[in-house]
Amino acid sequence: MRYLHSLNLVAFGLAIICAGTGLAAGLGSRWGLWHFRTGFMLLTWAAYGALVVVVLGLVALVVNRSSNKAILFALASIILAIFVAGIPWQMKQRVQHVPPIHDITTDTENPPAFVAILPLRRDAPNPAQYGGPEVAAQQQKAYPDLRPLILNAPPKEVFPKALEAAREMGWQIVDSNQDQGRIEATATTPWFGFKDDVVVRVMPADHGSRIDVRSVSRVGKSDLGTNARRIQEYLSKITRSVS
Repeated sequence: MRYLHSLNLVAFGLAIICAGTGLAAGLGSRWGLWHFRTGFMLLTWAAYGALVVVVLGLVALVVNRSSNKAILFALASIILAIFVAGIPWQMKQRVQHVPPIHDITTDTENPPAFVAILPLRRDAPNPAQYGGPEVAAQQQKAYPDLRPLILNAPPKEVFPKALEAAREMGWQIVDSNQDQGRIEATATTPWFGFKDDVVVRVMPADHGSRIDVRSVSRVGKSDLGTNARRIQEYLSKITRSVS
């Protein structure tokens, strides 16, 4: 009986360690304690440890079915471990279902250009220049519904709403120039703290305005679909604000 109790404690303790390691993997990268690739490695180790916890928890459930307390401990360990292991699994699934690109825009023929943000990207592994037709083709296949936002209002009315929507997104505004119809900002992901730069272009269009957006990751080959989701959310905010 003491052996079974120890098994439950080991499983639960290991589950806590794995959860803590998984959380620290991202926060350590965000705070600059280690490279994000080290964070990914820690997250992988946490996931493997979580799989061990699942096995230990299942063994505890099978051999100690008569104790409600032991069952609750085992179930708690298993649920926590599944959550920890599920995070990298979901990330892997996203990688397999999105193209290996990190530069997304509503205008692939004439993408909005960065100006004020260029000095901030000086040391970034990913360039600020658009990748051209190859990237555009991959984006079109993965995100066929991503397109400019056309509004029946002049740019002088739309620009303030576009700027306010950028602030509501939690982006750090780097520059806003209403005369040029350009907003530049940096978005930081909450867990690993990845920096993605965004440029918004508000231009006159027939009977109104056209808004184009471009979101580019500073590091990483694939963005796991983050930039496309960000653009879609941002344009939805503007649409709601003018409706």
